[in-house]
Amino acid sequence: MTFFQAVVLGLLQGVTELFPVSSLGHSVILPAFFGWTDVVAAQGASESYFLAFLVGLHVATALALAWYFRDDWRRIIGALVDSLRRRAIDTPDARLGWLLIVATIPAGLLGLVFEHQLRVIFAKPLLAGVLLLINGLILLAGERLRRQSRRPAVRPLRLGPALRDPGRDGRRELDSLEFREAGVIGVGQVFALLAGISRSGITMVAGLVRGLDHEDAARFSFLLATPIILAAGVYKLPDLLGPNGAGVRGQVLAGSIAAAIAAYLSVRFLSRYFTTRTLTPFAIYCLLAGIITVIRFH
Repeated sequence: MTFFQAVVLGLLQGVTELFPVSSLGHSVILPAFFGWTDVVAAQGASESYFLAFLVGLHVATALALAWYFRDDWRRIIGALVDSLRRRAIDTPDARLGWLLIVATIPAGLLGLVFEHQLRVIFAKPLLAGVLLLINGLILLAGERLRRQSRRPAVRPLRLGPALRDPGRDGRRELDSLEFREAGVIGVGQVFALLAGISRSGITMVAGLVRGLDHEDAARFSFLLATPIILAAGVYKLPDLLGPNGAGVRGQVLAGSIAAAIAAYLSVRFLSRYFTTRTLTPFAIYCLLAGIITVIRFH
C-alpha cells in the first residue's frame, strides 16, 4: 500500500463512515475501480496488512467523533455514574446513556463473532454494488415511513419528572425512546457488517421510523457509532502491533490522520445538515452508485 492509497482510503473512511452511504462498501468498490489490485487482494484475504490498516482508521474515526461530542459524552458518562450510584434513571442524560448501552450490545456481540468472516465473504465489488442499491432503497423507505407515521401526538413514556414529553407534530424527544426500541436500532447496526449497508444510514432510518426527527436520529446514530467503532479498532490492535502491521505502520498513521480530519469535518457538516434536510439525496446517490458498480463488475 502506497502513502497516496493510504490517504485516499483514510479520507474515504472518514467521510463514508458518517455519511449514510457505507464506508465498507466504498472501501471495496473504489480500489477495484482504480485498479489497486494489491489492496483488493488484501481485502479478501483472511490475514493481511489491510486488517492493520483498518485498526488505525477505526480508532481515528472514533476519536474524531468522541472529540466532536466531547461535551455530550462528559454529561452522559457523569449521568451514568450517578445513575449507578443512586440506582435510578431519572434524568435525560442518564436515560440516553442507558439507551446507547442497550443499542450497542447487539452489534457489539455479533460484530465480535462475525465481522471478520463477513468482511472477507462480502469484499466483492459486485456484491457491494448490489448492497449499495439496497441501502438506497432502505433510506428511501425510511423517509416514506417517517412521513406516514407522523401523528398529532405520541404517548409519553412516564419514567420520571425530569424526562421530556414528545414534541409536537409527532416529534419525539430522543430520551423518550424505550429500551426495546433502542435494542431494535442496535440490531439494525448488525446489517452494517455487510459491505454496502451503511451503519449511520440504517440506524437513522430506525430512529426516524420510531418518531425521531432527522436531527435527533443523526445525533443518536453518531453517538452510537463512537463506542462501536472504537471497540472494533481496539479489539484488532494485535493486528496493527503484530506481523500484519509490519511495513505499513507509516501508511496506517497517514491514513488515520486523514480519516480523523475527514470524520470531524463530516460530523460537523452532517449535524447541521440534518437540522433541516433529509436522507433522500444520499438514497439517490446510493442507487446511482450501486447501478454503476453492478454494470461495471457484472
